[in-house]
Amino acid sequence: MDGELYQESLIFTGNAHPDLAQSICNYLETPLGVCEVTEFSNENIFVRVQENVRQRDVFIVQPLSSPVNTSIMELLIMIDAMKRASAGRVTAVVPYYAYGRSDKKDQPRVPITARLLANLIETAGADRVLTVDLHAGQIQGFFNIPLDELTALFMISRYFKDKQLDDLVVIATDVGASKRARNVAQSLNAPLAIIEKRRVANDDQSQVLNVIGEVEGKRVLIVDEEVNTGGTILNSAEALKARDVTEFYVASTHAIFSGDAVQRFQDAGFAEVVVTDTVPMPPEKRWPQLTVLSIAPLIGEAISRIHTGRSVGELFRMDAEEGAPNVLISAERGAG
Repeated sequence: MDGELYQESLIFTGNAHPDLAQSICNYLETPLGVCEVTEFSNENIFVRVQENVRQRDVFIVQPLSSPVNTSIMELLIMIDAMKRASAGRVTAVVPYYAYGRSDKKDQPRVPITARLLANLIETAGADRVLTVDLHAGQIQGFFNIPLDELTALFMISRYFKDKQLDDLVVIATDVGASKRARNVAQSLNAPLAIIEKRRVANDDQSQVLNVIGEVEGKRVLIVDEEVNTGGTILNSAEALKARDVTEFYVASTHAIFSGDAVQRFQDAGFAEVVVTDTVPMPPEKRWPQLTVLSIAPLIGEAISRIHTGRSVGELFRMDAEEGAPNVLISAERGAG
């Protein structure tokens, strides 16, 4: 990229994922902005912007990853600091949007936290939001400011297309995830099957009821937008094993891997688990069958287009040969 193009833009990061912010800057050939983000002994967060942002186009890279509530407060306070320093425009770059599963009232007397979080980001002063693979499409409508939702699924599709796996069936982990999985299946020219499940509690537990589609004697690619405890994917894999599936692959955008999920995934014997680095992937969450694709080129290209007033949607016009946006894929495999 042409570094001179970014004289009027600055990219900053909180403490949630500085490695991703630096990778985005490397792609754009621009330096990372200098900003002090610290926490006092009383857990109050302090932010000081250490360079001039007056009338600049500012991008704050901050996935809402663990510790989630600290990451949220850092983002809000950084937005406020930039606006008070007279930034021309502030874009909150949120590769992973927390509380995405709290997107509706599915029980009596529960909050819609995804909407509350959108309100907080707007109130802090963000002018627009850039994110990746929201849990539900309606979250876009929770914002009264422009929101661009990127997807890593085309990049993941290209990765698996290059592997040229025979007899592959793409699996949606539930009916709600079928649209995303169908897009992957179309890119790979593979059939789609759907896991019918029901949620049995508020603690990430689910029960598989049925497998809809032909999977016997096939390789399968299980697709979901997020892996948290891994219960949904692991339960799906158990149901598929009863159908004599020959080999298992997993693909997900957001790799949270809470609790003992890493050990459970290793024990499951998946041939490969492919995720992106929308959240940090420390060494203790890596194992030989895990492949991490860098989301930085995709986000970097979107930042470039936002800054220069070009279409972000053009990133996702399917290329006839590649079946994915023309963005470089960088993969890292193996244990840390």
